[in-house]
Amino acid sequence: MTFYDDLISSGREHPDAVVRVEREPDRALVTLADPAKLNVLSAPLVQQLRQALEELTSDRAIRAIVLTGSDPGFSAGGDLRMMDDAPAVLASAEGATDIWRWIRYEFGGIARIIARSDTAFIAAINGPAAGVGLAWALTCDLAIASERARIVPAFGRLGLLPEVGTSWAITRRLGYQGAFAYYASGEQLDATRARELGLVHEVVPHEQLFEAADAWCSRIAALPAHALAMTKPLLRAAADGSWEATLAMEEFAEPQCFTTSVFQDTVREMLSVR
Repeated sequence: MTFYDDLISSGREHPDAVVRVEREPDRALVTLADPAKLNVLSAPLVQQLRQALEELTSDRAIRAIVLTGSDPGFSAGGDLRMMDDAPAVLASAEGATDIWRWIRYEFGGIARIIARSDTAFIAAINGPAAGVGLAWALTCDLAIASERARIVPAFGRLGLLPEVGTSWAITRRLGYQGAFAYYASGEQLDATRARELGLVHEVVPHEQLFEAADAWCSRIAALPAHALAMTKPLLRAAADGSWEATLAMEEFAEPQCFTTSVFQDTVREMLSVR
C-alpha cells in the first residue's frame, strides 16, 4: 500500500466528524470543523469535505454552497505532519508521484468540484486563510470576508510554490507584478486590504458574516435555475478566452434561454405593463 493509499484509508476510517454540513432546501453551509487545529487540511478533513461537496453538487435543488471554517480561522492550510513525511515518501518506489496523486486528486479534486459544478460557491472567510484552504476560497465564485479575516501567503516561507490554482487566481486579480510581490513579501493581508486588491468581494463585521453569505444565497436562489447553471461556466471560460471566443459562446448559449417559460412569461409581463 502506498503513502497515498494510506492517507485515503486513514481519512475514510477517521471516527470523528471534522466537516459539518447544514442543509436547507436550496442552499447549504459547509464548515471545516477542526478548530483546535485551525482546520488544518488533514486526511480526514479532506476526505469528508470532498464527499460532502460531491453529494451537495449532485443535488439539483442546492443552488449555493457557503464554505467556511470554525472560528478562529478559515484554514491553516496543509497538514505539516503530512509534509514532514515527504522525505520518506520520496525515497519510496512511488517517489514524488504519490505526493502528486494527493495534490491532484484530493486538493485539486476539491478545487475542480468548486470550479466545474453548476452550483454557486461562496467562501465566507472568518479568520486566517492559508495554503490550500486559501486556494479553495479563491476558487469560489464569491469570497466574503469578516473583519477578522487574514489572507496568509505561506508558500514562500515553506519553500513552496503557489498551489492548487492560486497562481491563476492572484495573477488575474493582482497582475503579474502584484502577484509576484504578494508571493515574495509573504505579507499577511487584512480583510480591508484584501478587498482593495480584489481578493475578496465584500468585508462585513464578523458577527454578520453568515448573514451576508446567506443574502447572496437568496440572490442566487432568485435566479432562474438554468441562468445560473449556464452563466457560471460561461464566465469562467471567458476569464481565459479571447473576445471572439467569448462572443461565440454567448451567441450559441443565448437562443436556448429564449425557449424557457421564465423568459417568455417575463417578456409578456413587461409588455403588458407598458
